[in-house]
Amino acid sequence: MTTRSGDHHELDRRLEKGDEQALAALFALHRERLWRTVNFRLDRRLRGRVDPDDVLQEGYLAAAQRIEHYRSLDTRSPFLWLRLIVSQTMIDVHRLHLGAQMRDADREIAIQDGAYSQSTCTSLAVQLVGKLTSPSKAAARGEMIERVEQAIAEMDPLDQEVLALRHFEELTNIEVAEVLGIQQKAASIRYIRAIKRLKDIMSHLPGFFSEDRDDG
Repeated sequence: MTTRSGDHHELDRRLEKGDEQALAALFALHRERLWRTVNFRLDRRLRGRVDPDDVLQEGYLAAAQRIEHYRSLDTRSPFLWLRLIVSQTMIDVHRLHLGAQMRDADREIAIQDGAYSQSTCTSLAVQLVGKLTSPSKAAARGEMIERVEQAIAEMDPLDQEVLALRHFEELTNIEVAEVLGIQQKAASIRYIRAIKRLKDIMSHLPGFFSEDRDDG
């Protein structure tokens, strides 16, 4: 079994030298975590149209094209570098599918501020409601998503990101701090505050916690 102090460090060093085999190995190593990012951030209008695995494949090809840029970056985390490239790939996917060529898709859900992909606020709402409601209650779930999204929008945007990164993408506190450009202590404090705020928001939403138990 490989360890972070052994084979992983060797792969990191090889990546800095532009070794594409090391890139392939590291991408495979972090694939599950990268998939969580795509699954969380993918606009819900594209569910059924775009496979997260296809986004990952495009992301890998993009990473291979930019491998020589890795050594010039401030980060020395292959995962965060790969996550950045996969996130940029997702932006391209959203632009392709939800841009001017697919204006009709805008009728399904509003795009905030003209962005091509759904906001963190929307992603949080979709994930939270999706975990607590039955697919057979699609109409009710849509209404619940809107209510939860409006409630989450009251949170500080940075707290929303910390919550998304820690709770749904499952990044470490160190990784969250680097992604957001804040101190680790600040990231930790914000996460605790965001969880507390989220619980308070959810407790004041009628029907949120009883949705699954309502069989009528």
